[in-house]
Amino acid sequence: MSTRTLSHYIGGEFTGASDALESINPSDTNDIVSRFPDGGAAEVDQAVAAAQAAQPDWADASPEVRSDLLEKVAVALFARAEELGELLAREEGKLRGEGMGEVLRAARIFRYFSGEALRRHGFTLESTRPGLDVSTHREAVGVVGLITPWNFPIAIPAWKAAPAMAFGNAVVLKAANVTPTMAHALAEIIHETGIPAGVFNLVLGRGDVGRAIVDHNNVNAISFTGSQQVGAQVGLNAMKRGARVQMEMGGKNPLVVLNDADLEKAVAIAADGGFFQTGQRCTASSRVIVEDGIHDEFVAALCEKAKSLKVGAALDPSSQVGPAASEAQFDQNFRYVGIACDEGGRLAGGGDKVACETSGYFMQPTVIADTNPDMRINNEEVFGPVVSTVRVKNYEEALELANRGDFGLSSGIVTNSLKHARHFRKHVRAGMVMVNLPTAGVDYHVPFGGTRGSSYGPREQGFAAVEFYTQVKTVYTGD
Repeated sequence: MSTRTLSHYIGGEFTGASDALESINPSDTNDIVSRFPDGGAAEVDQAVAAAQAAQPDWADASPEVRSDLLEKVAVALFARAEELGELLAREEGKLRGEGMGEVLRAARIFRYFSGEALRRHGFTLESTRPGLDVSTHREAVGVVGLITPWNFPIAIPAWKAAPAMAFGNAVVLKAANVTPTMAHALAEIIHETGIPAGVFNLVLGRGDVGRAIVDHNNVNAISFTGSQQVGAQVGLNAMKRGARVQMEMGGKNPLVVLNDADLEKAVAIAADGGFFQTGQRCTASSRVIVEDGIHDEFVAALCEKAKSLKVGAALDPSSQVGPAASEAQFDQNFRYVGIACDEGGRLAGGGDKVACETSGYFMQPTVIADTNPDMRINNEEVFGPVVSTVRVKNYEEALELANRGDFGLSSGIVTNSLKHARHFRKHVRAGMVMVNLPTAGVDYHVPFGGTRGSSYGPREQGFAAVEFYTQVKTVYTGD
C-alpha cells in the first residue's frame, strides 16, 4: 500500500507538505499510511487569519448557499464511502465495515446540517412597552477552533465542522496525530466541493497546534473532544480570554445487569459495548454492575463470548475485533489490566496479546471480575477492550455504584422490569441512558453529551448544535 504525504490546508491551499511525522497502520506496523508536517503557532496564525477573512462573507451568504455546499460534501462522502472506509480501517484500526459505517455517518451528518443551515430559529415577542416590537436572531460566533480525537477520525470532525459551517462560522481544525490522513481526506473533499477558501482550515501537528488554537485571541470558540486532563487545561485557557467552550471528555460508563435480565441479551449488550471497535469508544460500557443472582453465570458467559471473538487485522474480513489504534494505547490497555490485578481483581478471561500474520497491536478482549468500586479499573478510562465487573446485592446498590465517579456520559441497564427501567432512566447521573441496549451507539440527529466530568458546555450534534455555534441577538424596534 502506498504512503501519502500530507499537508496543511490553509486559506484554500494545501501547503507545507512534510515527512516530519508518520501515521502507522496499527494492524501492520511496517505499513506507513502517511507522512505529515509538524505544525505550530505560525501555521495556526495563518489559518486563523484566513478564517477571519472568509467568515463575514460566509455568514452573510444566503443560507441556501451554505446548504447546497454542505450537501455537496455529503454526496462526495457517500460516493467515496468504500474507499475512505478502507483508508480509515488501515489508519485507525476499525474493521473495514466499521470504517465504512463511520464515513457514511459523516456523510449523513453533513446532509443533516445542510438542512439545518436553512433552519436557524428566532422569535418575535410582545414587548412590555407599547409601540415596540422585540425579536431574537441567531448569528454566527465567528472563528471556531476544533480539536478532535483519533477514535472517530472523520465522524467527530464532521459533527463539529458541519454545524459550525452551516451556521456561518469559519473553522480551524486540529486533528489527532494518530489519524491525520482521514482529516486530510475530509479537507480534500471540502476543497473539491467549492466551499470558499478560508471557511475550513486544517493544521496538522502535535500538541503545540492545539495549544496555539486554544490560546489564539481571534478564535472565538473551542470545541474539544479528548481526555479530562487535557480538557481541563483547554477550558481554563479558553475561558481566561473569554472564548466559549464545548468539551466532551470521555466516560467510565456503567452497564447494570439485573437478575431478571435475559442472560443471552445481557452478554451480547455487554460485549457490544465493551469489546467492539476495540473498546475505543467514549460511550463504551467498560464497567458492568451485575446483581448477585445472575453474576456468576453472566461472568462465565461473557468470558466465553470474549474468547470466541476473532482478533485480527482491520482489513481481514474474518476479524471481529481489530487492533488498538497505537502503541501507546496498546501499552495502556495492558498497564490497566496489571493495575486491576494488583489491586485484587481476577483476570477471568483474555488479557493476552494475540499473534497475527502481521505485526500489530492485537489484544484479546478481557474480563476482570471480582472488582470493587474503588479500584482504578472502575474509575479511570482505559479505552480498550477491557471490561470489569462488580457484584451487587440489589438494584438500589447498583444505581448507587453507577452514579459514583467523575464521569457521566452514557449509562445502561438490562432488565425486564419496567419499574426499574423507569427509575434508572430518571435517577442515573448520565447524559445518555440506554435501556436493554449497548451504551455505545448514538444517532447523529439527537443531542450528545454527559454530566459531571464527561462534558462541559452545550450539547453536541443534532438540533442542539445551534446553541454552541450561534449566539442570540435581541432586537428592539420602535416607531
